[in-house]
Amino acid sequence: MPIAMRLPRLFLVTLLLGFVALPPLHAQTLPSPYTVTVPVPDTSDAQRSQAFATALGQVLTRVAGGQDLRSNPGYADALQNASALVRKYQYQRAASGLSLDVDFEPSAVRRMISTLGVASAGVKPPVLLLVQGSDGHLLGRAALASLAAVASARGTEVIYPAAASAPETAKVAAADPSALAAINQRYHTGLVLVGKLRGASADWTLLAGGQLQHWKSEAVSQDSLLSKAGASMVDRLGRQLNVIGGGVNDGKLWVGGLHSARDYAGLLSILRADPSVRQVTTVQAHDNSVLLDVKATLPLSSLAANLAAGGHLLLQDGSHPGADVSLRWLP
Repeated sequence: MPIAMRLPRLFLVTLLLGFVALPPLHAQTLPSPYTVTVPVPDTSDAQRSQAFATALGQVLTRVAGGQDLRSNPGYADALQNASALVRKYQYQRAASGLSLDVDFEPSAVRRMISTLGVASAGVKPPVLLLVQGSDGHLLGRAALASLAAVASARGTEVIYPAAASAPETAKVAAADPSALAAINQRYHTGLVLVGKLRGASADWTLLAGGQLQHWKSEAVSQDSLLSKAGASMVDRLGRQLNVIGGGVNDGKLWVGGLHSARDYAGLLSILRADPSVRQVTTVQAHDNSVLLDVKATLPLSSLAANLAAGGHLLLQDGSHPGADVSLRWLP
C-alpha cells in the first residue's frame, strides 16, 4: 500500500496498522427508528390493530433506508401480523387528541425486511428543518407538524434546531462547509431543509451531503404548503438516496480533509458500518487525503450520496484523478 511520507506520524501509524478502535465520534441521541407515534380515534382493539399496521409500515420504510416496500410480495401480510412484532405500546393524550406510541422489536423488523426480499440500506439520518415564517422567524415543532407528519408517514424523520443557537440559514443554503460541519457536530446529519414562507407560497432548498436542490411551491393554506413540502422533500431524497443496488460494484473514493488518525479511523468506521459496503482497501494516502478502493452493492455515486447524508462527509464537484467520486471529511 503506497503511502506518501508527508503524512503526520500518527496518521501513518494508523494506516500501517489498520483500523484502531477509538471512542465514538459523538453520542447518538436520536430517537429509535423502531418507535412510532400514530394518532388513534379510540382505544378499541380494531383501532389499535390498525395503528400497529400503520406504525409498522413507517418502521419498515425507515429501516429499509427509505425504500418503498408496498409492492413487495408479502408486504400486506406483514402489516396484518404487525402485532406480533410489537415490543410495547402506550396511549398518550395531547391537545390534538389520542395517540399510540408503538415500539417494535428491532431484530424482528430486520428479519421481516429480509423476508420481503430487501437488503437493508441502513437507517437514514433525520432532516433538520430550518423553515422561516413570513415574519422571518424560524418555525418550531408545532407549526411544522403537518410537514413532519407527511415525512414520518413515509419513513423520513425530522428534527428541529435549538432556538438559542440555530444555524444561519443563508450559510446553510449556500452549503458553507463550516456551517455544515457545525450542523454535523450538533445534529448528526447531512440532510437539511431550508424554507422561507411568503404567504401562500414558499421557497425551498434541500441539502443532502452539500448538494443543493431548489424549488418553489404554492398552496391555499400554510398547512397545505407545509404538507406539500414534506412530500416533495421525501420524493427528492428518495430519488437521490434510495437506490437499490445489484451485484458488487468496484470503484475508487478520494476523501480529503483527514487531519488525524481519529478522522481516518472514523471514516473507516462509517464505511464498514454501511450495509452496502463489502470491502474497503486503502490504495494511497497523501497529506490529508486518501484514495480508497471500495466494493459495494451500490454504484459508487449512490454510495457517496448516502455516506454524505450522514453528515461527516461532503460531496465534491468533479473527482480526483484516479477516483470515481471525491468526498471531503467534515470534523
